Amino acid sequence: MPDLSYDLLVIGGGATGAGVALDAALRGLRVALVEQNDFGEGTSSRSTKLVHGGVRYLEAAVKHLDKEQWNLVREGLRERKIFLHNAPHLAHPVELITPIYRWWELPYVYAGLVLYDLLSGRATLGHSRILGAKKARSINPDIDPDGLVGAVSYYDGAFNDSRMVIALLQSAQELGAEIYNHREVRGLIMEGGRIIGAKTRSRLDGSESELHARMVLNAAGPFADTIRRMEDPDLPPLMETSSGVHLVLPARFLPSPDGVLIPRTRDGRVLFALPYQGYCLAGTTDRPAPLVEHPAPTDEEIDYLIEHLNSYFDLQVRRENILSSFSGLRPLVREPGRDSTADVVREFVTELSTGGLLTIAGGKWTSYRAMAEAAVDRACETLGVRAVCRTHDYPVVGSRIPKQQILEELRKIGIAADYAEYLYAHYGDRSPEIFTAADNPKARARLHPDHPATEEELRYTIRHERVRKPLDFLVRRSNLALVDRRAAIEALPRVCAIMAEALEWSPTSASERGQEARELLEHGI
Repeated sequence: MPDLSYDLLVIGGGATGAGVALDAALRGLRVALVEQNDFGEGTSSRSTKLVHGGVRYLEAAVKHLDKEQWNLVREGLRERKIFLHNAPHLAHPVELITPIYRWWELPYVYAGLVLYDLLSGRATLGHSRILGAKKARSINPDIDPDGLVGAVSYYDGAFNDSRMVIALLQSAQELGAEIYNHREVRGLIMEGGRIIGAKTRSRLDGSESELHARMVLNAAGPFADTIRRMEDPDLPPLMETSSGVHLVLPARFLPSPDGVLIPRTRDGRVLFALPYQGYCLAGTTDRPAPLVEHPAPTDEEIDYLIEHLNSYFDLQVRRENILSSFSGLRPLVREPGRDSTADVVREFVTELSTGGLLTIAGGKWTSYRAMAEAAVDRACETLGVRAVCRTHDYPVVGSRIPKQQILEELRKIGIAADYAEYLYAHYGDRSPEIFTAADNPKARARLHPDHPATEEELRYTIRHERVRKPLDFLVRRSNLALVDRRAAIEALPRVCAIMAEALEWSPTSASERGQEARELLEHGI
């Protein structure tokens, strides 16, 4: 990797960093992005996979007359509309049902969700409604009937988080941005008291390179303080982290295309059970957590989720039902005086250091675009560049050809309807490329008999999506490991064999990469 010079060097390849890379590239800046692990490997692929304004923030805003929470909800609902418009192959509306077990709560919850609809304005995805107990059970027969007085339904957005990161980065890449995963920043380059770049090192082969830029932008999520302290080791922390754990369960635990919102846990949170790629995704927790690269769910957090799921569902969840689990670290901006991380308002901040390091921190997935806009606005102002944001209406890679046209193309080359739906939901209008570039388009060998991902798909992502380690594909491109960890372990040897051939790994490298992936799969991804 040669030493190069850019207008903007982005550190961090998650939601915010990817959004910044696209926004900056659209404004004509020369952009490079480096990520120490895989794109989206940290927080950005471990979310609840909702695009939302934040129902619990709205309740807090009304109860406490909190303008910050109110503004957060309004911004989230605006951004939700833009998100679904710009990535229709990855994001879609979902109806959520809230079971109610006390009569007085029915009008209270309904009034709150009607307000949520009103705040959405023309961006509403559907209207909230009250459901009788019988109707609620007809929609989801697994809701516990004991004491059920009714339910309230409302609409939010759902999306594929890891694939959205890739779509954003590919969109930036086609505009000239250069992106590198598995390349860590080892230090900042200073000249005359100003930051002019970063020293980087590949975690794949150990190669080192200096990347020079007119400005360095720190979008490292939970690791933002690590980058900030490369300039000044004595800086007080800007961030704190909390863990969010999710469980993936068989579809029988959510026999409906609608999700379920559990309105209140014993510690005042809300939980979700959501349809996710034919399975049930349940979460999340919110507890202070140490800063680590690969957080794993604890037994206590898993028990917490099982307890609350079982208090609302007739079909009881047991540990042996869990197909997969994962934990992500929320990058929260520190707020002195808050009682817990669950109380932290999920807003964001930008910070420009004396040496010129621009940091963007905090926020949530829904607001990634607004965060990127604010960060690039500030970067352009500092650099003396006059360029406006264009991401409000910019369909990302994969979303530019109608779905039915792509499904018809796939049908013509012999792709079964269910597999075509899977492909479109992951790759959008680029799906046919997987097979037009294949050595043998008719040989569609599955990597596991119970799941749709194929060898051709793996080879395609190696060539076009910078898959460099087994879990890059198994977790964040195909999502196989997210929905069925055991199946991913069984597919791992074949994945390693294909990657070893495509990437010309030595036998030692192949063994090491396979062992690393297996350990992460067995102890939490």
